[in-house]
Amino acid sequence: MNEDMMTEAERASIEAGTAEAQALAGSRGKGVFHIDTLGCQMNVHDSERIAGVLEADGYVPASEEQVLDNDLDLIVLNTCAVRENATEKMYGTVGRYNRVKLHRPNLQIAVGGCMAQIDRRKIADKAPWVSAVFGTKNIDVLPRLLDQNRITGKPQVEVADKLDLMPSQLPAARASRVSSWVAISVGCNNTCTFCIVPTTRGKEKDRRPGDILDEIRTCVANGAKEVTLLGQNVNSFGYGMGDRYAFSKLLRACGTIEGLERVRFTSPHPAAFTDDVIAAMAETPNVMHQLHFPLQSGSDRILRAMRRSYRSAKFMDILGRIRAAMPDAQISTDVIVGFPGETEEEFQATLDVVREARFSSAFMFIYSPRPGTPAASMPQIPHDVVQERFDRLVALQERITEENLATFEGRDVEVMITGMQGKKDSDTHRVTGRERTGVLVHIRVPEGEPTPQIGDFVTATVTHAGRHNLIADPDPRKGQTYHVRH
Repeated sequence: MNEDMMTEAERASIEAGTAEAQALAGSRGKGVFHIDTLGCQMNVHDSERIAGVLEADGYVPASEEQVLDNDLDLIVLNTCAVRENATEKMYGTVGRYNRVKLHRPNLQIAVGGCMAQIDRRKIADKAPWVSAVFGTKNIDVLPRLLDQNRITGKPQVEVADKLDLMPSQLPAARASRVSSWVAISVGCNNTCTFCIVPTTRGKEKDRRPGDILDEIRTCVANGAKEVTLLGQNVNSFGYGMGDRYAFSKLLRACGTIEGLERVRFTSPHPAAFTDDVIAAMAETPNVMHQLHFPLQSGSDRILRAMRRSYRSAKFMDILGRIRAAMPDAQISTDVIVGFPGETEEEFQATLDVVREARFSSAFMFIYSPRPGTPAASMPQIPHDVVQERFDRLVALQERITEENLATFEGRDVEVMITGMQGKKDSDTHRVTGRERTGVLVHIRVPEGEPTPQIGDFVTATVTHAGRHNLIADPDPRKGQTYHVRH
């Protein structure tokens, strides 16, 4: 799972979603806290658990104004370790927090997440103003570490190597009322040579299907209309329990939950994307035809060097079966450019697959060596060579994305309003959400028509396709559609 899968608008939605809780924060309680989240959706969901643990212990979430004014008693940095600059980014951020602490001596700073899992004691040694360091496997200890820090005045470090308590067993302060993350597993059993996730998250551990469904029902009872199932390798769910059909069964079971309008999941592994999963997606009405399908490389030799358990022909065969079952599916991908030893011919193979696959979008990365991974010790490619290849790939995918979005013009789409505010929405009087296959849509409310609220569904005619989103400025007088469903 990569760290760039959330758009700027989605991140804004996460922040806006806490407004209701912030408005209720009349007192400082045990302390006013703010969580700074870096990385992927799993980290965002972990931050919901961190917030839940803190609120259960008497802490109060900061309002937007308090964050801007640095009127805080606790800052929690939930870190990511996916990219090469993760260490620099973490220390740069905690250094900035230290400047805040100079003006607020009682401010506590906690560091959690994947970098904390790796660096542990080093963080406290290099940044002694940090109050607490905790890992991905022991979120629950944070309040105790903060209490001990207040007593001793010394950094408290506790990072567990073994997962004894599933994060789903902890309280959660949901960032969104209408869209919920639900983790179905943690960790990963793959051994990709470029990836640090097995080190930071550990081996895959699956939740009981009944517990997952109970959590989803609770989310729906609390107002959620959409859930996203999370896992580092979501479609291998159940393999450790001896049930290779567990994920497709889970998707079908989601289809029986009354009030659950949309189900998404991320991120699957191509090798585990079997026909039963494709059928469950295609046949379960509330499972959206949106899929993140990581390619990584179009070269079979590079895929072997990456220890990816598929080859380009198998990848394209699975992709073809998905599109045959769901012609409307929007399929995104990950691609790594400049993996150690990649030749120009092998990079051309990647371009060929991307050209043939016609992904709706792609998260493209220059290879980033992570200490402790096998690929980090392989011969690296000069940066200028990799950058030139990366620029060519981006140009190709940008063209494909634009052509794909252009096919939406003139069509009616159903959009769930999420409360995400695009940069220009307030100026153009548009509301924002995602249509069923995940494409971001900005909708102008026609004069005299009702303005939708968060969680409402709007069916509207797409009038313009942008580079990365759609615009719907419907005019009912011209026969274009605008309809709100609560």
